[in-house]
Amino acid sequence: DSDLSMRTLSTPSPALIFPPNSPGIQNGRGSSTSSSSVTGETVAMVHSPPPTRLTHPLIRLASKHQKEQANIDRLPDHSMIQIFSFLPTNQLCRCARVCRRWYNLAWDPRLWRTIRLTGETINVDRALKVLTRRLCQDTPNVCLMLETVIVSGCRRLTDRGLYTIAQCCPELRRLEVSGCYNISNEAVFDVVSLCPNLEHLDVSGCSKVTCISLTREASIKLSPLHGKQISIRYLDMTDCFVLEDEGLHTIAAHCTQLTHLYLRRCVRITDEGLRYLMIYCTSIKELSVSDCRFVSDFGMREIAKLESRLRYLSIAHCGRITDVGIRYIAKYCSKLRYLNARGCEGITDHGVEYLAKNCTKLKSLDIGKCPLVSDTGLEFLALNCFNLKRLSLKSCESITGQGLQIVAANCFDLQMLNVQDCEVSVDALRFVKRHCKRCIIEHTNPAFF
Repeated sequence: DSDLSMRTLSTPSPALIFPPNSPGIQNGRGSSTSSSSVTGETVAMVHSPPPTRLTHPLIRLASKHQKEQANIDRLPDHSMIQIFSFLPTNQLCRCARVCRRWYNLAWDPRLWRTIRLTGETINVDRALKVLTRRLCQDTPNVCLMLETVIVSGCRRLTDRGLYTIAQCCPELRRLEVSGCYNISNEAVFDVVSLCPNLEHLDVSGCSKVTCISLTREASIKLSPLHGKQISIRYLDMTDCFVLEDEGLHTIAAHCTQLTHLYLRRCVRITDEGLRYLMIYCTSIKELSVSDCRFVSDFGMREIAKLESRLRYLSIAHCGRITDVGIRYIAKYCSKLRYLNARGCEGITDHGVEYLAKNCTKLKSLDIGKCPLVSDTGLEFLALNCFNLKRLSLKSCESITGQGLQIVAANCFDLQMLNVQDCEVSVDALRFVKRHCKRCIIEHTNPAFF
């Protein structure tokens, strides 16, 4: 895009240059893209502010009447900033090239509460350095307005980029670095220690991250209350394969305000880790331990200590969980709204019965690949969980059309039903469609359409 082309001059004003067809920076409402090939890598370049008066030959030829129509220049600065706040980043870059006044307004820190970088080839470390340096011009060394940094999928992100964020963004509230496998514990500790308002942290897929804690210096400075200084509420550590019980213990001791925790495929976590978690983090509302194969019914007993605070639980493919674990959850977590127990082959109709009778406000249930669940379990669900909206029975070999008809006749608000690889008749599927008109049915019966 010619409007976004930049020349390297002395006055710093960053714009990112990306490879073809690669997304660029976003401020939450759009993205900027352009291309450049400089020594085979993506780089951050700078350009100078435009002159006060436009010098394009076509503009010089504009009539006096056309010049008088540019009434937008009469608006005060605060009105212009309000208009700019609705523009995506690429449009802000274009506005910055109109005149010196627009240049200054387009880089107003209030318009840069969010930085979003995507792309595997982008030199994200340098991009973050250039951007934060530009945003720190009016407030030396700190970006007081920057609250969100999203660099998910930027595989070239290293500890250096996180150090830049930690040093320059004290008001940071949200950081997403999923898929950035080059970052280490030390850099994450720096961000957590220097950004006291951080509430949302996504390090999913960061295989070198084994813990979330303060730096040693911060711990000594804040001791003995340092464990309560981390304000993280949302933590996603999906696919952090190296995370062990001891690391989870440290996380729980430091992040006592956690309400959302996702540990999908953290395969080294055991019931002991969950015991540590429940000692410190008593406010958890959403928890996922999917594919944590060492979690068993004893772990469910620990999770049940959350009682009515727990609303979302995923234990998919935890093969050691049986009806006993489900009974713990059903007995104490009566306000549970979402349960994913797919692949827990030890769950039977008895577990479903206890769940249905105690968690009557259940809205979403996945018991796919549970071969011991039959129409009897579905009948208990239908007669107790009238608010059910999503039900997955994929590959449940004992389910028949009769069980589906009982569900459809009682759960009128059903919106999604998955019966793939189930032996159900076309008549049963039509019965569901007739009684649950908004229901989307996922099936493998070629005769039903």
